[in-house]
Amino acid sequence: MSEEFFFYTKALSVGYHGTALVENIELKLKKGQILTLIGPNGAGKTTILRSIIGQLEPLRGAVFLDGRELGKISAGELAKKLSVVFTQRIRPEMMNCQQVVETGRYPYTGRFGILSDRDHQVVKESMELVKVSEIAGEPFEQISDGQRQLVMLARALSQEPEVIVLDEPTTFLDIRHKLEFLSVLQRLSKERGLSVILSLHELDLAERISDQIACIRGEQVDRTGAPEEIFTQGYIRKLYGIREGNYEERTNTAELPKQEGTPQVFVIGGNGTGTPVYRRLQRQGIPFATGILWENDLDYPAARSLAAEVVGEKAFYRVRENTMRRAKELIKGCREVICTLKPEAGGDLYPELLELTEYGKANCVFH
Repeated sequence: MSEEFFFYTKALSVGYHGTALVENIELKLKKGQILTLIGPNGAGKTTILRSIIGQLEPLRGAVFLDGRELGKISAGELAKKLSVVFTQRIRPEMMNCQQVVETGRYPYTGRFGILSDRDHQVVKESMELVKVSEIAGEPFEQISDGQRQLVMLARALSQEPEVIVLDEPTTFLDIRHKLEFLSVLQRLSKERGLSVILSLHELDLAERISDQIACIRGEQVDRTGAPEEIFTQGYIRKLYGIREGNYEERTNTAELPKQEGTPQVFVIGGNGTGTPVYRRLQRQGIPFATGILWENDLDYPAARSLAAEVVGEKAFYRVRENTMRRAKELIKGCREVICTLKPEAGGDLYPELLELTEYGKANCVFH
């Protein structure tokens, strides 16, 4: 185990005041990999991370790093191997950004905390890595949340760790800073062999950045594996207990509840052109049907979540007579047809969709 995995837990149970919140946790991470914890609020992700880094004493079991149990590694040595970025908004008084990053070198300095030339060089390189060198002299309290999180990442990197642990590091970040932050982590994991353990709420980002994902549900790790093993049809709905709306694992998109009822509008879409119309009709409270869509079409996931009925075909199959018949039946019962496919804007329509378009023009208000 210790030879194959750089970090792992063994029969780990975590919680508070002797009461277990999550039990029998078995996490495994190779050097240079990224492991992400996902799961509903209150599931215990932060408790697991705090137990991993030693802020909380595990109730049972142990955490191992590079073949050694964490509880048997001295604080000074551990600070050189493992660094932490948590979501609390720290408020260091009268410190600029560079000074905040410099505090990451304290495990390497003497009693008086005096930085050597090498310490200064590491700080400089860490700030350059996360692209915060230009704000080195700015007061930490006056920069944006996104910049603060990047500065805290630079501080953690200045410890020259082998493992970095982050608790919901993108919580306060806009989309630009989320992507920048996670891009830095991914690059460091590949280029420097940095092992990363983090929790995320953004499932689409978790799927993209992670080598391994652990799903926390109830009092256990419900499932672990590569992203393609986690984001299987219906699992995220189960993991988060989704009752309203739907989550589509194939596209990592969440949709609000469909408008039930007899379709009033028929949407002829495809190639992703129909999805904005589906969402507009849902917002307006109008039940609709759509088709003919092949199961591999970009519009198919949103259609299945939002349409009262989807007239579909299997991927790469020709349209069958009964499929065409059902689409026409629905059109005849609708007051309006919306076609989002524009032949003049990019290619020819399938003959069957042209036939359906002509049928819609002859039987409904057509747009």
